[in-house]
Amino acid sequence: MVRGKTQMKRIENASSRQVTFSKRRSGLLKKAFELSVLCDAEVALIIFSPSGRLYEFSSSSQMNNTIERYQKNAKTLASLRITEEVYVQKLKDEAADSYKKLEILEDAKRKLLGESIDSCSVAELVQIEDQLEKSLSKIRARKNTLFQEQIHQLKQQEVKLMKVNTDLKEKCEMLAMSSIPISQPLSPDMEVETGLFIGPPKTKAAHV
Repeated sequence: MVRGKTQMKRIENASSRQVTFSKRRSGLLKKAFELSVLCDAEVALIIFSPSGRLYEFSSSSQMNNTIERYQKNAKTLASLRITEEVYVQKLKDEAADSYKKLEILEDAKRKLLGESIDSCSVAELVQIEDQLEKSLSKIRARKNTLFQEQIHQLKQQEVKLMKVNTDLKEKCEMLAMSSIPISQPLSPDMEVETGLFIGPPKTKAAHV
C-alpha cells in the first residue's frame, strides 16, 4: 500500500502528534549518527519536545565544544555577511550616482543640440552659448592645424616632384647628346675643294 504524501502542517490530534514526534525524533537521531560516522562530520543535534523534554546527540566528546565552534563560525559568517552587505550597498550607491551623472550629461547634450531649451533661463542660455563658442573655437583651431599640416605635406611633395623633374631633364639631355653622330677625321690623301688659288687675281673683262 502506497503511503500518501504528508502535509506539512501541525497535527491537531495530540496522540497522533506524540507518536509522530517519537518516530521522527528517533529517525533524526539515527540519521545524525550515520552522518557523523559515514562522513566523519562533527554533528550536534538538540531537540526539545512539546513538553520541554531535551533530546540531544553529539559526535564529539562534549556538546559544548561543538556549540562554541558554531558560535565562533557564526560570528565570522555574520561579519562577512555585514561586509558583503556594505559592499553591495556601496556598489548600488555608485551605480545610482553614475546614473545621475549620465542623466545630467544627456540633458546637457540635448541642450547643446538645441533641444529641450524651452525651460532654460536667460543665464542658462548664455552659458550654453559660451560653451558652443568655445567648442567652435577649438574646432576651428584644430581645422587650421590640419590645413597647415596638409599644406606642409603638399610642399614637401612639390619639392620631391621638382627634384624628380630636374633629374629627368638631365637624363633627357644626356640621351640627346649621346644620340648625335661624331664626325670622322679627314684622311691626308683626300682632296678638299676650296676657294683659294695661286696667281694674280683675275679681273673682269672691260666692256667695249
